Amino acid sequence: MDEPEHNLLAGIEFPDDLRRLKETDLPRLCDELREFIIDVVSSNPGHFGASLGVVELTVALHYVYNTPDDQIIWDVGHQAYGHKILTGRKKVFHTNRKYRGISGFPKPSESEYDAFGVGHSSTSISAALGMAVANQRYFNNPRQVVAVIGDGAMNAGLAFEGLNNAGDLKPDMLVILNDNNIAIDANVGALKEYLVDITTSPTYNRFKDEIWNMLGKLSKIAPHTRDLASKLEAGLKTTLLRHSNLFESLNFRYFGPVDGHDVIHLTQILRDLKKIKGPKLLHILTKKGKGYRFAEENQTAFHAPGIFDKKTGKIFHVSSGKNLPPRYQDVFGHTLIELAEMNNRVVGITPAMPTGCSLNLMMKKYPQRAFDVGICEQHAVTFSAGLATQGMIPFCNIYSTFIQRAYDQVIHDVALQKLPVVFCLDRGGLVGDDGATHHGAFDLAFMRIIPGMTVSAPMDEVELRNLMYTAQLGKYGTFSIRYPRGNGVIPDWKQAFSEIKPGTGRLIREGTDVAILSIGHAGNMVAEASRQLEKDNIQVLHYDMRFVKPLDTRILDTVARKFNDVITVEDGCIQGGFGSAVMEYYNDKGLSVQVMRLGIPDRFIEHGTRKELQHECGFDTDSIASAARTLAKKKLLSNAG
Repeated sequence: MDEPEHNLLAGIEFPDDLRRLKETDLPRLCDELREFIIDVVSSNPGHFGASLGVVELTVALHYVYNTPDDQIIWDVGHQAYGHKILTGRKKVFHTNRKYRGISGFPKPSESEYDAFGVGHSSTSISAALGMAVANQRYFNNPRQVVAVIGDGAMNAGLAFEGLNNAGDLKPDMLVILNDNNIAIDANVGALKEYLVDITTSPTYNRFKDEIWNMLGKLSKIAPHTRDLASKLEAGLKTTLLRHSNLFESLNFRYFGPVDGHDVIHLTQILRDLKKIKGPKLLHILTKKGKGYRFAEENQTAFHAPGIFDKKTGKIFHVSSGKNLPPRYQDVFGHTLIELAEMNNRVVGITPAMPTGCSLNLMMKKYPQRAFDVGICEQHAVTFSAGLATQGMIPFCNIYSTFIQRAYDQVIHDVALQKLPVVFCLDRGGLVGDDGATHHGAFDLAFMRIIPGMTVSAPMDEVELRNLMYTAQLGKYGTFSIRYPRGNGVIPDWKQAFSEIKPGTGRLIREGTDVAILSIGHAGNMVAEASRQLEKDNIQVLHYDMRFVKPLDTRILDTVARKFNDVITVEDGCIQGGFGSAVMEYYNDKGLSVQVMRLGIPDRFIEHGTRKELQHECGFDTDSIASAARTLAKKKLLSNAG
């Protein structure tokens, strides 16, 4: 009777353990690693399909390369779960993305195996080039540097900039293009079609196969004939593809495409590539969600599915019944369709997030008026600017953390020309489990310093609709509307449109004991804190300011006449944000109003639930109530004195 096979993954804590395995053990290890990821992520939500797709590549890389001395840079990093498990974090992988647990992305402060901090796309080639040049030119260090890029990240301009510079500097480095034909949604653009052409090139592939088969027959006469074939293959590429292969034209030696799920073949290829000097690109073909049928069949849903039943593939979504408020992103999507029906100049643009931001709704309804431009934030903004010059009203929807990548274009290409582009910044504020790379902490601060920019944030879904309606009127110039991830507060949100004049806030609650000014969705926490304080006989004067720029100065003057102290609340950085704008106004007018700013402090905030992080930052409901009690007591003592 055969003894059961022992669990290979159980014996691996670090890559040194992996490298002691026989090459023939690697396929079984890949199966175990894939199953481990499925087990953990099904009950502990995180990115899923991307990591399943690179299991074989992950194992092959750590088997062949001497990590951490050799450096692997995982582009975006949401495909690095297998990497984390094999590099000392298997026992704590269940804490992935949890408060004070390990990060969902590679993070150098977490592990020496994480060569570069990532979270945004398309940075790997430039970073790897910098590392390779430093190692080889200044330290004479022979370490290998590998950039793994895929999941749509090769579409971005930064990736091409890195390729272009690397082809000029010609360091020893390897770029692995993980070609799975999908980002979160399906890949778009000419590069996608180009990669398909390479993959299916009848001239190159037919000729290569014929030569390979012929030389295989001759191997009985000359045992090393197929070694010669590899050399002939390189010559074949140079002859047939030099002027048609994008990567070869940039001075990268191109290899592939090869099966990215054949771990033994990958190890053999990687060993060979280590010996070849200069910049190289290995093109591998993978399937996102590989090895889990439901993720293979529904790749978008299983990009980051939340909790799911691993046996049935059922994803357990938060209920969105009739009496529950919708997600802000869905309100954006449905409202944009309504505005498009009213105004034929309205168009929608997003850089590779149509499902995430709900632009997919308009893409279905008006396919000629909605554009997914790929992971290209800079292009998305300037493309919007071009549309606006011709009289269109572009709604450019970009997550707050990603608009950072196009800040120059916002200033130079849009605001400087006073163009009526509407920036809808989804995921504003603390987003939760994705952590520091994805929090939308800075947009209120950096948008408000741009001349001519209207900067707004709705407290609820109805305000989001009305701000979108106001922006598409086209008479207020460049317009920014930011809103958070997740659900709003008003189930019956679909109401008639109403214009909101920029620089006008609204009174939420009358009160005489303490004044609180809020911006955006954070106002709902102020409203809840106000209800709690009422039980303590503390009456809160609460204004929803709606605009960071222009400010409603009439409200600020009214507050200054009644209060010496005021609290500001924002789900954004307090350095230069909404509270700073209020302080600046009072200072410039010579008013001695003290402003207590609650918001995201001057540091990068790690991952956790939004509630945990808001409490840590000191602007959750309890923290707001505590601050209000302090100021109410101060006012009471001042009046008594």
